[in-house]
Amino acid sequence: MIKKLALIAHDNKKQEMIAWALKNKDILSEYDLCGTGTTSKLVSEATGLNVKGYLSGPLGGDLQIGAKVAERDIDMIIFFWDPLMAQPHDPDVKALLRISVVYDIPIATNPATATLIIKND
Repeated sequence: MIKKLALIAHDNKKQEMIAWALKNKDILSEYDLCGTGTTSKLVSEATGLNVKGYLSGPLGGDLQIGAKVAERDIDMIIFFWDPLMAQPHDPDVKALLRISVVYDIPIATNPATATLIIKND
């Protein structure tokens, strides 16, 4: 069964996500990928991988992915968030982190952890 992996990155972390995705393109090609609006588009354009896009995070994309976690439709999340920048949709971010813990979904918040998750899956 192909696992579903969600990709999310705050604005200041999008280039870091693209670099990580390019470095791990071969492994990522084994997943059914999805992500929030701009992140999914940028990763897809940079890697050539098919990444299903949801809304952007501030417009509800984090919540859409959280709903998919609750429906057991997402197996892992890579979420490069910016801990040094206030986010206008911070409650949505916290809700996504909370639902991931409730449903025991691995969630990586930096490249090192993301790499560990996909290489040990």
